[in-house]
Amino acid sequence: MRCPFCGKDDTQVKDSRPTDDSQAIRRRRHCPHCGARFTTFERVQLRELTVVKEHGKREPFDRDKVLRSMQIALRKRPVDADHLERVVNGIVRQLESTGENEIPSDRIGQLVMQELARLDQVAYVRFASVYKNFHEARDFEEFIGTLGGTDKG
Repeated sequence: MRCPFCGKDDTQVKDSRPTDDSQAIRRRRHCPHCGARFTTFERVQLRELTVVKEHGKREPFDRDKVLRSMQIALRKRPVDADHLERVVNGIVRQLESTGENEIPSDRIGQLVMQELARLDQVAYVRFASVYKNFHEARDFEEFIGTLGGTDKG
């Protein structure tokens, strides 16, 4: 594993243990060259997923991008980081279990919306405002009007 501080390839594992949800291995590493310490996570990947964007562009699926987008929506909201990790792991498992290697980006957005609706209504509206490209206050009003109903995405 390459050291993120000095770029040398010969880092050493000092400690390994499963994460709280046992979905990954957390490794503490040390770089003998610069002395830096850092953490890496190793996860099982069932298949290589490719995201198909709206205009046909393809890019490799990035689990961390899903996590970051949810973290932004959940900023300053009472949702535990470990709980969020489990939710993201669930989304990834759902995508991997479809049997498809190419996943439309809107499918990922819908899964994120569903999970945010369960987690936190404020984060759900925040994410929706970006995902659905709200332009004015009326867009928020119309969307919030649907929250009382069963339509969550």
